[in-house]
Amino acid sequence: MSVQIGNIDLGEFPLLLAPMEDVSDPPFRYVCKQNGADMMYTEFISSEGLIRDAAKSRKKLDVFEYERPIGIQIFGSDIDHMREATEIASLAGPDLMDINYGCPVKQVACRGAGASLLQDIDKMVAMTKAVVNATHLPVTVKTRLGWDDSTKNVYEVAERLQDVGIKALTIHGRTRAQMYKGVADWSLIRDIKKNPRIKIPIFGNGDIDSPEKAANWRLEYGVDGMMIGRAAIGYPWIFREIKHFFATGEYLEKPIVTERIAACTAHLQKSIEWKGPKTGIFEMRRHYSNYFKGIDHFKEYRMRLVTAGTLEELYEILAEIDEKYAIEMA
Repeated sequence: MSVQIGNIDLGEFPLLLAPMEDVSDPPFRYVCKQNGADMMYTEFISSEGLIRDAAKSRKKLDVFEYERPIGIQIFGSDIDHMREATEIASLAGPDLMDINYGCPVKQVACRGAGASLLQDIDKMVAMTKAVVNATHLPVTVKTRLGWDDSTKNVYEVAERLQDVGIKALTIHGRTRAQMYKGVADWSLIRDIKKNPRIKIPIFGNGDIDSPEKAANWRLEYGVDGMMIGRAAIGYPWIFREIKHFFATGEYLEKPIVTERIAACTAHLQKSIEWKGPKTGIFEMRRHYSNYFKGIDHFKEYRMRLVTAGTLEELYEILAEIDEKYAIEMA
């Protein structure tokens, strides 16, 4: 059975790319889409930034046809500002709006946004209702189990947010207090999915880093789909590998060096197209070690990649890597 969010058909068991600050920009989303991500989200965008017309926030609204379906994710602590930001973001033409009630980092949560709303469910519900009423698009939410171990209130959150009109809920299996440490606990996510009152799709998030785990947890927790974040950084093939495993029960061959170079090059080209040569080259530097993780004797090449200043130089180094490892593997 297909999973629906509003009028968006996501197929039988969608794999979603998580919104990640400084990672899930359009160039990164491009390589994930190429490798089977069913739905993606922008990096989270500050409602205050949108209202003030801050250049950085505005830039994050960029969505492209090849990315669809795509959601714009916003966060904030002021209900009126969230309503206004929703109206601005809706004009950018996404397929849905998403609210971040999960971000645990201090500069977000300590300003009353992100996961801190888990401490004030009434305000969270009022804010969600304002966002739903401010757009013609389906609204979804991403959140966590609760603020800490003693306040795991996501069961109540799920019911109340569904009641004010959200069309899907993604739950990260950690509390805010856990940040990204420890192990994600999906048992509460399963309880919510089993709740007869819940009619909207429930997506699980946290620690999905292999096809086998995805297949096991799909059975064990009964979710409608999964959202993948950190495991996709420098490894967009995770989506196709999981889908292949679902379909056949077998592991797909790992990408060879030539494939890694092709994905890295596509990412680099999109980065330059979107950000311009200087910023595009600079911001790509954080991705190289991820693309070539686990390859023997790569340190020297990594140093050259992160210090190269021109596109020509980068192409030369990538061609050299391709040639070296093609010979070694022959």
